[in-house]
Amino acid sequence: MLDPKLLRNDPDGVFRRLALRGGDYDPAAYRGLENRRKAMQVELEGLQADVNRRSRETGERKAGGGAAQMPADVGRLKKLLKEKRAQFAGLQDELNGFLLSLPNIPDESVPPGADESANAEVRRHGDARSFDFKPRDHVALGEQSGLLDIAAAAKISGSRYCVLYGALAELQRALTRFMLELHVSRHGYREVYAPYIVHADALTGTGQLPKFEGDLFKLQTDNPFYLIPTAEVSLTNLCRDRIIEDGELPLKLVSHTPCFRSEAGAYGKDTHGLMRQHQFEKVELVQIVAAGQSWQALEELTAHAEAVLQLLELPYRVVVLCAGDLGFASAKTYDIEVWMPGEGRYREISSCSNMLDFQARRMKARVRAPGGGKPALVHTLNGSGLAVGRTLIALMENHQTEDGRIRIPAALQAYMNGCEVI
Repeated sequence: MLDPKLLRNDPDGVFRRLALRGGDYDPAAYRGLENRRKAMQVELEGLQADVNRRSRETGERKAGGGAAQMPADVGRLKKLLKEKRAQFAGLQDELNGFLLSLPNIPDESVPPGADESANAEVRRHGDARSFDFKPRDHVALGEQSGLLDIAAAAKISGSRYCVLYGALAELQRALTRFMLELHVSRHGYREVYAPYIVHADALTGTGQLPKFEGDLFKLQTDNPFYLIPTAEVSLTNLCRDRIIEDGELPLKLVSHTPCFRSEAGAYGKDTHGLMRQHQFEKVELVQIVAAGQSWQALEELTAHAEAVLQLLELPYRVVVLCAGDLGFASAKTYDIEVWMPGEGRYREISSCSNMLDFQARRMKARVRAPGGGKPALVHTLNGSGLAVGRTLIALMENHQTEDGRIRIPAALQAYMNGCEVI
């Protein structure tokens, strides 16, 4: 959530920056709500002062031996005050709902642009492999070997699911173990096993609700519970309604979870094979840091995700997203895009984002100030380290042989019982 004080003090500046995202954000609607709030707050304060004054006068008369009964108009004012407070609470809810609909403000370093065509390349690592044969895509490779079965998954669950067998299922498990051990032992993250089912407040805290409910799988229970779209939700909400001691920061957390997304707005888009599924595996990185440390942390977190691709010998590039392509809660995002020979182009495999205090304000996640000062909002960051399914695709396609086998990179062989080729 944006800082209400910033909105009140500089609404034109805030909405001018939000307009870079390309959405339809109505400053007039905000001003109307805010003006009503101010007027009603003044009215409430006046009523409360009037009730206090008349009650005090009644007490003074009683102390002086006069009539102890409160005048009838004071009772009327108290009733009116109660009604106005209820109206004010309703207006606050309306204003809060409007604030929850506003995305984060793009950082000044984010390039302008309406869509992904304006994203700017930052760096590349490795060269796209040249094949002396026509490379297959991952579906052809998996189905040829009998290790990938999309048709069987469709019988069980419908479209956009998969079944992996044998060495390919083992390879996905190996990738997960490899990523977790790398981030824990080398990059200093703490591994977390976290819930896959969360309530609505957790998703509101990280920004998926209320705007993106259509992209979530909601359980048919008495209380509104959802399957997580990413471990970011569970990990970041560990700081919800909490004042963290200054010495505890930074918190660096990593978790492997399945992720569930309905992808309601992505019908017919990028759904070939394992590319965009309703259920997929991900190793997620989350950092909770003090405000002054988040930009440095973004560079560090991005480098941690890149290290996975480097060790797996996969060519990739890093791009900074333009304002129009930013996620809802992000102030700045680096996308890491891996080369996919089956498509002949780079595809996103990780998004590493700095949310600043946007999520922390929603979650009331703070850090205690040194010396006992007022607690300050923390900054939150997250990124895939990596999306396991897309890493599996990239590994299959980049390390394929002419006869359809898949070479296992040296860094991964220990997790495959020494296997060099499948």
